[in-house]
Amino acid sequence: PPRPAVTRPPRAIPATSTMSSPAALVGPAPPARSVRALRASPSAPRSLALVDPRARIRSRKTSPRRVVVEKRGGSIVAMAASAEAAPVPIMVNDLTGKMGRAVADAVVKRGADRCFLVPVAFSGLDKEPVEIGGVEVVIENILNDDAGDKMEALKAKYPGLIAVDYTLPAAVNANAAFYVKHGVPFVMGTTGGDREKLLADAKDAKHFAVIAPQMGKQVVAFQAAMKTMADNFPGAFSGYTLSVTESHQSSKVDTSGTAKAIVESFNALGCGFDIADATLVRDVPTQLAPVPQGMGVPEEHLLGHAFHTYKLVSADGTVAFEFQHNVCGRSIYAEGTVDAALFLRDRVEAGAGEKTVYDMIDVLREGGMVTN
Repeated sequence: PPRPAVTRPPRAIPATSTMSSPAALVGPAPPARSVRALRASPSAPRSLALVDPRARIRSRKTSPRRVVVEKRGGSIVAMAASAEAAPVPIMVNDLTGKMGRAVADAVVKRGADRCFLVPVAFSGLDKEPVEIGGVEVVIENILNDDAGDKMEALKAKYPGLIAVDYTLPAAVNANAAFYVKHGVPFVMGTTGGDREKLLADAKDAKHFAVIAPQMGKQVVAFQAAMKTMADNFPGAFSGYTLSVTESHQSSKVDTSGTAKAIVESFNALGCGFDIADATLVRDVPTQLAPVPQGMGVPEEHLLGHAFHTYKLVSADGTVAFEFQHNVCGRSIYAEGTVDAALFLRDRVEAGAGEKTVYDMIDVLREGGMVTN
């Protein structure tokens, strides 16, 4: 038989219901501490952005406040940010070199919402304009005119400009002094020069800079691991003999800054190695020859590679350790350089503190390396 109809009394809506006011239609915003207190779960996204839903009923003249939530360690933390961060203007000197060109390509590929390539680069020679990803870059010979006036004009036109330096070892200190004089934050990717003076000059001036012999983030992580081992276990390899072999394209005339940094850690571990004794492989037959006769460099990467081997042998020859990192191409350094420039812009905007000069380990430690 059919069931009897059931009549339900209408539900009373209290006066304090969320239906009582237009602003409550979107619901109250969660308190800030509830966002900060979120814990990461296996399904939690690496990062997300929360926009206060009440922004829908605000005046159009008011920019909504954005909360960026990022996963760091085991927690999710929230940080307030402006609705639209201005892209960072990055100037690459000298853009016509192989490394400079790779960095310029990486700047364009990173995206115009994050950064853009300044269409001017400095050089010590007269050169034709270069097109990078649709951007025509004019090469200014700073030996012909006053480079200071040109830099001041670029600063005015591109507020927040960051300079990236991939020039020549002989120009490192002069270029750094130029950037300091004109108040231009810089990333020094060029190796060589007087490194102690370079660091001292930037620190004494409280000038913002990232100065590092190595921009490849994975190699930087290895470098940091070696330093950590040296700090925690000094003298662990006392009595061992260290040999260092590095292979680079023939145009690289100096000893790698990465090798110098790694050797410093090995010496703290008790090796006592003189960097002048490192074997620099620059001849093509040895580079192409397979290991162990040669370095085993692929032929297509002869003009751009970095193969390093550090070998430790005990005094009696019964124990050996070997550390090796081989890099083909320049993309790993270019991407890391762009990461460093964006990191530096964040530090500049945060304001000067006790520290203004950073290395790539600082960039890596603070999560500034965002690329794969």
